[in-house]
Amino acid sequence: MNALAARRRHPAAIAVLLLIGLFLMGAAYSAVAPRPAEAGVVSQDDVSEGKQLFQANCASCHGLNAEGRKTGSGDAIAGPTLAGVGAAAVDFQMSTGRMPMRAPTAQAPRSDTIKFSEEDIAKISAYVASLAPGPAIPSEEMVDPTKGDPAKGGELFRVNCAMCHNSSGAGGALTRGKYAPSLMDVAPKDIYMAMETGPQSMPVFNDTNLDSTAKRDIIAFLKSVEEGGNPGGLSLGRLGPVTEGMFAWIFGLGLLVGIAVWLGKKAA
Repeated sequence: MNALAARRRHPAAIAVLLLIGLFLMGAAYSAVAPRPAEAGVVSQDDVSEGKQLFQANCASCHGLNAEGRKTGSGDAIAGPTLAGVGAAAVDFQMSTGRMPMRAPTAQAPRSDTIKFSEEDIAKISAYVASLAPGPAIPSEEMVDPTKGDPAKGGELFRVNCAMCHNSSGAGGALTRGKYAPSLMDVAPKDIYMAMETGPQSMPVFNDTNLDSTAKRDIIAFLKSVEEGGNPGGLSLGRLGPVTEGMFAWIFGLGLLVGIAVWLGKKAA
Protein backbone atom coordinates (compact mmCIF):
# COMPACT_ATOMS: atom_id res chain seq x y z
CA MET A 1 0.00 0.00 0.00
CA ASN A 2 2.84 2.32 0.86
CA ALA A 3 4.51 1.47 -2.48
CA LEU A 4 1.30 2.39 -4.42
CA ALA A 5 0.96 5.67 -2.57
CA ALA A 6 4.57 6.46 -3.36
CA ARG A 7 3.98 5.86 -7.07
CA ARG A 8 0.97 8.22 -7.02
CA ARG A 9 3.20 10.94 -5.60
CA HIS A 10 5.83 10.37 -8.30
CA PRO A 11 6.42 13.51 -10.51
CA ALA A 12 5.67 11.52 -13.68
CA ALA A 13 2.32 10.18 -12.42
CA ILE A 14 0.29 13.13 -13.74
CA ALA A 15 1.90 12.89 -17.18
CA VAL A 16 1.20 9.16 -17.36
CA LEU A 17 -2.45 9.67 -16.38
CA LEU A 18 -2.84 12.39 -19.04
CA LEU A 19 -1.37 10.11 -21.71
CA ILE A 20 -3.70 7.28 -20.69
CA GLY A 21 -6.69 9.66 -20.81
CA LEU A 22 -5.73 10.96 -24.24
CA PHE A 23 -5.27 7.42 -25.54
CA LEU A 24 -8.69 6.34 -24.28
CA MET A 25 -10.35 9.45 -25.74
CA GLY A 26 -8.70 8.87 -29.11
CA ALA A 27 -9.80 5.23 -29.14
CA ALA A 28 -13.38 6.21 -28.30
CA TYR A 29 -13.45 8.85 -31.06
CA SER A 30 -12.09 6.40 -33.62
CA ALA A 31 -14.87 3.98 -32.75
CA VAL A 32 -17.72 6.46 -33.29
CA ALA A 33 -16.30 8.87 -35.90
CA PRO A 34 -17.70 8.60 -39.45
CA ARG A 35 -15.51 6.97 -42.05
CA PRO A 36 -14.05 9.23 -44.80
CA ALA A 37 -16.58 8.05 -47.39
CA GLU A 38 -19.46 8.80 -45.04
CA ALA A 39 -18.17 12.26 -44.15
CA GLY A 40 -17.47 13.20 -47.75
CA VAL A 41 -13.72 13.47 -47.08
CA VAL A 42 -11.47 12.97 -50.10
CA SER A 43 -8.20 11.10 -49.96
CA GLN A 44 -4.78 12.59 -50.48
CA ASP A 45 -4.46 10.44 -53.60
CA ASP A 46 -7.49 12.20 -55.09
CA VAL A 47 -5.92 15.58 -54.35
CA SER A 48 -2.61 14.51 -55.93
CA GLU A 49 -4.30 13.13 -59.04
CA GLY A 50 -6.47 16.23 -59.22
CA LYS A 51 -3.37 18.42 -59.18
CA GLN A 52 -1.87 16.46 -62.07
CA LEU A 53 -5.09 16.80 -64.08
CA PHE A 54 -5.24 20.51 -63.26
CA GLN A 55 -1.68 21.19 -64.33
CA ALA A 56 -2.20 19.26 -67.57
CA ASN A 57 -5.51 20.89 -68.54
CA CYS A 58 -6.10 24.12 -66.59
CA ALA A 59 -2.70 25.61 -65.77
CA SER A 60 -2.34 27.39 -69.13
CA CYS A 61 -4.99 29.88 -67.96
CA HIS A 62 -5.06 29.54 -64.17
CA GLY A 63 -1.35 29.00 -63.47
CA LEU A 64 0.53 25.91 -62.32
CA ASN A 65 -0.60 26.36 -58.73
CA ALA A 66 -4.00 27.92 -59.51
CA GLU A 67 -2.57 31.35 -58.67
CA GLY A 68 -4.10 32.89 -61.80
CA ARG A 69 -2.36 34.24 -64.89
CA LYS A 70 -2.38 37.43 -66.91
CA THR A 71 -2.11 37.63 -70.67
CA GLY A 72 0.99 38.96 -72.34
CA SER A 73 -0.71 42.25 -73.24
CA GLY A 74 -1.51 44.72 -70.47
CA ASP A 75 -3.36 43.69 -67.33
CA ALA A 76 -5.91 41.43 -69.02
CA ILE A 77 -6.51 38.24 -67.03
CA ALA A 78 -6.24 34.90 -68.80
CA GLY A 79 -7.63 33.04 -65.80
CA PRO A 80 -8.33 34.17 -62.21
CA THR A 81 -6.84 32.61 -59.12
CA LEU A 82 -8.84 29.63 -57.84
CA ALA A 83 -7.66 29.74 -54.24
CA GLY A 84 -10.78 29.97 -52.08
CA VAL A 85 -13.39 29.30 -54.79
CA GLY A 86 -14.04 25.85 -53.32
CA ALA A 87 -15.06 22.55 -54.86
CA ALA A 88 -18.53 23.88 -55.72
CA ALA A 89 -17.20 26.46 -58.20
CA VAL A 90 -15.06 23.88 -60.00
CA ASP A 91 -17.87 21.32 -60.15
CA PHE A 92 -20.33 23.93 -61.46
CA GLN A 93 -18.05 25.28 -64.18
CA MET A 94 -16.80 21.90 -65.40
CA SER A 95 -19.94 19.77 -65.07
CA THR A 96 -21.96 22.32 -67.07
CA GLY A 97 -19.39 22.42 -69.86
CA ARG A 98 -18.46 26.06 -69.26
CA MET A 99 -14.87 25.10 -68.50
CA PRO A 100 -12.47 24.56 -70.13
CA MET A 101 -13.56 27.70 -72.00
CA ARG A 102 -13.57 27.08 -75.74
CA ALA A 103 -13.16 30.68 -76.90
CA PRO A 104 -12.39 34.06 -75.27
CA THR A 105 -15.95 35.39 -75.23
CA ALA A 106 -17.71 37.81 -72.88
CA GLN A 107 -19.28 34.89 -71.03
CA ALA A 108 -18.67 31.16 -70.89
CA PRO A 109 -21.80 29.47 -72.30
CA ARG A 110 -23.28 26.25 -71.01
CA SER A 111 -22.44 23.24 -73.18
CA ASP A 112 -23.68 19.67 -73.36
CA THR A 113 -20.17 18.57 -74.36
CA ILE A 114 -18.38 17.71 -71.12
CA LYS A 115 -14.65 17.13 -71.59
CA PHE A 116 -14.00 15.39 -68.27
CA SER A 117 -15.60 12.46 -66.50
CA GLU A 118 -17.39 12.90 -63.17
CA GLU A 119 -14.48 11.17 -61.45
CA ASP A 120 -11.90 13.53 -62.95
CA ILE A 121 -14.04 16.58 -62.11
CA ALA A 122 -14.29 15.35 -58.51
CA LYS A 123 -10.49 15.01 -58.30
CA ILE A 124 -9.83 18.47 -59.73
CA SER A 125 -12.46 19.87 -57.35
CA ALA A 126 -10.70 18.16 -54.44
CA TYR A 127 -7.37 19.68 -55.44
CA VAL A 128 -8.78 23.22 -55.73
CA ALA A 129 -10.64 22.79 -52.42
CA SER A 130 -7.35 21.84 -50.74
CA LEU A 131 -5.79 25.21 -51.62
CA ALA A 132 -8.02 27.30 -49.35
CA PRO A 133 -11.44 27.07 -47.65
CA GLY A 134 -14.38 27.60 -50.01
CA PRO A 135 -17.95 26.49 -50.79
CA ALA A 136 -18.40 22.71 -50.82
CA ILE A 137 -20.55 20.66 -53.17
CA PRO A 138 -24.05 20.42 -51.64
CA SER A 139 -25.62 17.15 -50.56
CA GLU A 140 -28.66 15.66 -52.27
CA GLU A 141 -30.90 16.69 -49.38
CA MET A 142 -29.80 20.32 -49.66
CA VAL A 143 -30.94 20.52 -53.29
CA ASP A 144 -34.05 18.32 -53.09
CA PRO A 145 -36.93 20.50 -54.41
CA THR A 146 -39.57 18.26 -52.80
CA LYS A 147 -38.30 19.39 -49.37
CA GLY A 148 -38.52 23.08 -50.21
CA ASP A 149 -41.37 25.62 -50.05
CA PRO A 150 -42.18 26.97 -53.56
CA ALA A 151 -44.23 29.88 -52.16
CA LYS A 152 -41.37 31.18 -50.01
CA GLY A 153 -38.95 30.42 -52.82
CA GLY A 154 -41.00 32.53 -55.22
CA GLU A 155 -40.83 35.52 -52.86
CA LEU A 156 -37.09 35.14 -52.43
CA PHE A 157 -36.55 34.70 -56.16
CA ARG A 158 -38.50 37.84 -57.06
CA VAL A 159 -36.54 39.90 -54.53
CA ASN A 160 -33.05 38.55 -55.30
CA CYS A 161 -33.02 37.04 -58.78
CA ALA A 162 -35.87 38.28 -60.99
CA MET A 163 -34.15 41.53 -62.02
CA CYS A 164 -31.67 39.49 -64.08
CA HIS A 165 -33.26 36.07 -64.64
CA ASN A 166 -36.85 37.30 -65.24
CA SER A 167 -39.70 36.64 -62.81
CA SER A 168 -40.17 33.14 -64.24
CA GLY A 169 -36.48 32.23 -64.59
CA ALA A 170 -36.43 32.63 -68.38
CA GLY A 171 -33.20 34.64 -68.34
CA GLY A 172 -32.38 38.04 -69.78
CA ALA A 173 -29.74 40.27 -71.37
CA LEU A 174 -27.08 42.12 -69.37
CA THR A 175 -24.46 44.66 -70.43
CA ARG A 176 -21.34 44.18 -72.60
CA GLY A 177 -22.47 40.97 -74.24
CA LYS A 178 -23.24 39.15 -71.01
CA TYR A 179 -26.55 37.57 -70.08
CA ALA A 180 -28.44 35.84 -67.30
CA PRO A 181 -29.16 32.33 -68.59
CA SER A 182 -32.49 30.58 -68.43
CA LEU A 183 -33.01 28.51 -65.31
CA MET A 184 -35.44 26.10 -66.90
CA ASP A 185 -34.31 22.46 -67.12
CA VAL A 186 -31.24 23.18 -64.98
CA ALA A 187 -30.18 20.57 -62.42
CA PRO A 188 -31.01 21.57 -58.80
CA LYS A 189 -27.39 21.06 -57.78
CA ASP A 190 -26.20 23.49 -60.45
CA ILE A 191 -28.71 26.13 -59.33
CA TYR A 192 -27.52 25.78 -55.73
CA MET A 193 -23.83 25.96 -56.64
CA ALA A 194 -24.42 29.01 -58.85
CA MET A 195 -26.02 30.84 -55.92
CA GLU A 196 -23.20 29.74 -53.63
CA THR A 197 -20.30 30.68 -55.94
CA GLY A 198 -21.60 33.56 -58.11
CA PRO A 199 -20.35 32.66 -61.61
CA GLN A 200 -19.86 35.32 -64.31
CA SER A 201 -21.69 38.55 -63.35
CA MET A 202 -23.86 36.83 -60.74
CA PRO A 203 -23.46 37.97 -57.11
CA VAL A 204 -22.57 35.45 -54.42
CA PHE A 205 -25.46 34.36 -52.20
CA ASN A 206 -23.72 32.69 -49.28
CA ASP A 207 -25.41 31.65 -46.03
CA THR A 208 -25.27 35.24 -44.81
CA ASN A 209 -27.59 36.32 -47.65
CA LEU A 210 -29.56 33.14 -48.32
CA ASP A 211 -29.09 30.11 -46.08
CA SER A 212 -29.32 26.54 -47.37
CA THR A 213 -33.06 26.35 -46.61
CA ALA A 214 -33.75 29.52 -48.61
CA LYS A 215 -31.72 28.22 -51.55
CA ARG A 216 -33.71 24.99 -51.52
CA ASP A 217 -36.96 26.98 -51.47
CA ILE A 218 -35.83 28.89 -54.57
CA ILE A 219 -35.02 25.61 -56.30
CA ALA A 220 -38.48 24.31 -55.37
CA PHE A 221 -40.06 27.44 -56.89
CA LEU A 222 -38.15 27.08 -60.17
CA LYS A 223 -39.08 23.42 -60.46
CA SER A 224 -42.73 24.27 -59.81
CA VAL A 225 -42.58 26.77 -62.68
CA GLU A 226 -41.18 24.05 -64.95
CA GLU A 227 -43.93 21.63 -64.01
CA GLY A 228 -46.68 24.25 -64.28
CA GLY A 229 -46.71 24.28 -68.07
CA ASN A 230 -48.43 27.04 -70.06
CA PRO A 231 -52.18 26.80 -69.43
CA GLY A 232 -52.75 30.11 -71.27
CA GLY A 233 -51.27 28.87 -74.54
CA LEU A 234 -47.91 29.89 -76.04
CA SER A 235 -45.27 30.85 -73.49
CA LEU A 236 -43.61 33.41 -75.83
CA GLY A 237 -40.36 32.58 -74.11
CA ARG A 238 -41.72 33.66 -70.70
CA LEU A 239 -40.04 37.01 -71.29
CA GLY A 240 -42.95 39.11 -70.09
CA PRO A 241 -44.66 42.22 -71.52
CA VAL A 242 -41.98 43.00 -74.12
CA THR A 243 -42.60 39.79 -76.04
CA GLU A 244 -46.33 39.91 -75.48
CA GLY A 245 -46.46 43.51 -76.73
CA MET A 246 -44.43 42.60 -79.81
CA PHE A 247 -46.81 39.72 -80.50
CA ALA A 248 -49.78 42.10 -80.25
CA TRP A 249 -48.19 44.70 -82.51
CA ILE A 250 -47.13 42.26 -85.23
CA PHE A 251 -50.19 40.04 -85.35
CA GLY A 252 -52.82 42.47 -84.05
CA LEU A 253 -51.86 45.36 -86.33
CA GLY A 254 -51.25 42.95 -89.19
CA LEU A 255 -54.78 41.66 -88.81
CA LEU A 256 -56.20 45.21 -88.70
CA VAL A 257 -54.23 46.23 -91.81
CA GLY A 258 -55.47 43.12 -93.60
CA ILE A 259 -59.08 43.92 -92.71
CA ALA A 260 -58.64 47.53 -93.87
CA VAL A 261 -57.21 46.40 -97.22
CA TRP A 262 -60.04 43.91 -97.65
CA LEU A 263 -62.68 46.54 -96.87
CA GLY A 264 -61.03 49.00 -99.29
CA LYS A 265 -61.09 46.48 -102.12
CA LYS A 266 -64.67 45.57 -101.34
CA ALA A 267 -65.76 49.22 -101.41
CA ALA A 268 -64.02 49.75 -104.75
